[in-house]
Amino acid sequence: MMLNPKLFAVVLLLAGTAAHAQEAPPAPAAPAPAAPAAAPAPGQSDELVVDVEGGISAPLGIAIPPMPTAAVASTAAGRTDELGRQLAQIVTSDLRNSGLFKPTNQLKDVAFGEVTAPAFDYWSGASASALVQGFIRANGDGTLTVGCYLYDVSSRAELARQGFVVPPSDWRRAGHKCADMVYAKLTGEGPYFDSRMIYVSETGPKAKRIKRLAIMDQDGANHRFLTNGQSIVLTPRFAPNQQTIVYMSYVGDKPALYVYDIGSGKQRLLVNNPNLTFAPRVSPDGRWVLFSMAVAGNTDLYRVSMSGGSPQRLTEAPGIDTGGSYSPDGSRIVFESDRSGGQQIYTMNADGSNQQRISFGGGRYATPVWSPRGDLIAFTRLSGNFRIGIMTPSGGNEKLLTDDWQDEGPSWSPNGRVLTFYRQGRGGGGKADLWSVDLTGVNERRITTPLDGSDPGWGPLRP
Repeated sequence: MMLNPKLFAVVLLLAGTAAHAQEAPPAPAAPAPAAPAAAPAPGQSDELVVDVEGGISAPLGIAIPPMPTAAVASTAAGRTDELGRQLAQIVTSDLRNSGLFKPTNQLKDVAFGEVTAPAFDYWSGASASALVQGFIRANGDGTLTVGCYLYDVSSRAELARQGFVVPPSDWRRAGHKCADMVYAKLTGEGPYFDSRMIYVSETGPKAKRIKRLAIMDQDGANHRFLTNGQSIVLTPRFAPNQQTIVYMSYVGDKPALYVYDIGSGKQRLLVNNPNLTFAPRVSPDGRWVLFSMAVAGNTDLYRVSMSGGSPQRLTEAPGIDTGGSYSPDGSRIVFESDRSGGQQIYTMNADGSNQQRISFGGGRYATPVWSPRGDLIAFTRLSGNFRIGIMTPSGGNEKLLTDDWQDEGPSWSPNGRVLTFYRQGRGGGGKADLWSVDLTGVNERRITTPLDGSDPGWGPLRP
């Protein structure tokens, strides 16, 4: 199902065509080159790239000046001149938060005609290796057009351009899409800024916590509560269609799994069973929900159709099997089990066959989740304190990314480079906050939420 409002991506055509005259700024009054210089070919020594392994040790200098408008117009989202400044701020914040870019503070206002004819001498003097310029225009049908251009300052070359037609309610998404274009082009990594998170918003004393389902953009904007707090909610996770959320809730003091539709705001019971059901996660094709169910003192992994029905049992070992997560292709499952005497990580085929332990480090392991790239598994390691770590699907190359009192519940960004998790403070009154960390373990930051936050679930890239 397509989301509403809908974001349309359009390709900005080259100068001289009728379409370009409407989508991009006009050529400057001074004579301009017939065409922008070509971007360096992949693999050339002078190609502008970002070191994704070095993290914040070697961030790339980049300039993102305010985006001009040809004619100031009032829109449902605000005046176009002010929106242009805010769009540049969104791009700046996204790229800075990645830890791979260092936006310059030496900015100047850019004229509308300058968007396609940058003042490279100025930006070179501002210690910018890359330049992002753009524009915003109000359309007659009430929509907004946002153009985004990426330049290599040293070679004076245009590296990429993209445009977006958005309803006023989605103007922030155009900024995230612009940042995604820049990030993907300069790092070779997949985009992730135009995405959302769901999490459990918490308030009140520890002994009587109010826990509500909440949703927001990955940067914390457009925050809203989905449930009223009358029933506790836990472990929310997106379905691939991004319109559906699965989670555990104590409705009528009975813990059970529910499916929530974001569009209608309605929820329905997923598994009609008197036994305790918890820890749901949707398969990559959206057909199945993987979950745990406790029966007669034993907890195993089951799956059930997204539409409901009779659960199918996948594990039968004595003890507790929980925290299941599918591989990106849906063929395998990673989960935690205490069958060996303590919590450890196991993998198996999607039908429950070929169960194998993969964690053998010190301490216990919990909350495993497969990367959307398929190359890594994130987990919580419990050994003294709680830390977020990663390992390969075979259990090799284990690496701990955080080192605080209690970090747990990792969830992957759409491109598999960043993890969100929650951090619990010390003591009975310890505050819970959402955080993120990248694969280097260097770029760690707090994600601001109105109240305490836990159990984050990072959704897929939005269409």
